[in-house]
Amino acid sequence: MRSNNKDKERKSFRAIEKQFQEFQAKIGIQFENEKLLKQAFTHSSYVNEHRRKPYEDNERLEFLGDAVLELTVSKFLYLKYPMMSEGELTKLRAAVVCEPSLVTFANALSFGELILLGKGEELTGGRSRPALLADVFEAFIGALYLDKGLDRVVGFLEKVVFPKIDSGAFSHVMDFKSQLQELVQRDGAGSIEYKILQEKGPAHNREFVSTVSLNALELGTGTGRSKKEAEQHAAQMALEVLKNHIK
Repeated sequence: MRSNNKDKERKSFRAIEKQFQEFQAKIGIQFENEKLLKQAFTHSSYVNEHRRKPYEDNERLEFLGDAVLELTVSKFLYLKYPMMSEGELTKLRAAVVCEPSLVTFANALSFGELILLGKGEELTGGRSRPALLADVFEAFIGALYLDKGLDRVVGFLEKVVFPKIDSGAFSHVMDFKSQLQELVQRDGAGSIEYKILQEKGPAHNREFVSTVSLNALELGTGTGRSKKEAEQHAAQMALEVLKNHIK
């Protein structure tokens, strides 16, 4: 019986090793210290069930990863949005590093499949629990920072997180109209005007198209589920145009 248990453990260990090798190949990063990588995915319930073996859970790495994420995301936002106030930057960063966002990033790379869980946690759906997935993402960032340094963390975020910001996934917490107004007033460039060009679709699924002009020169067009959202997207485009012109 003891021999059968050992055989099962060996098979389980080999399966875990294979999973982590495939994961590293998938993300294009090979860890120097693979113990760090495994620790990032090790839940405390797994450690509790394997007390005779030197496993360590991911809670300390989570603490470190949280700080590294805040720093790297803060720098990205600071450089990308030079017209944003401190309060707006704080609000946007909070949206990027909040639990639902971290869960989205983790799910995009199938982090849940790699988590080492205790049997009880597994049976109660821990593998897909949002808080657990968010913690694992932070722990992975912490492990990557220790193993490869800050530049490699930024390189990873440039593939997984920053494109989401660029695509407007967090535009609901950003006030582009205020930024545009501030930029124009600062430079004394003239007056801004928004126009709703089009309303289409049924009442329950309306779509609006807006333009924004500076001194009658159209700078951006945006669409949205409301007039306000369409204007915000038009202002976002106008800001990009003006920033490129300033460069």
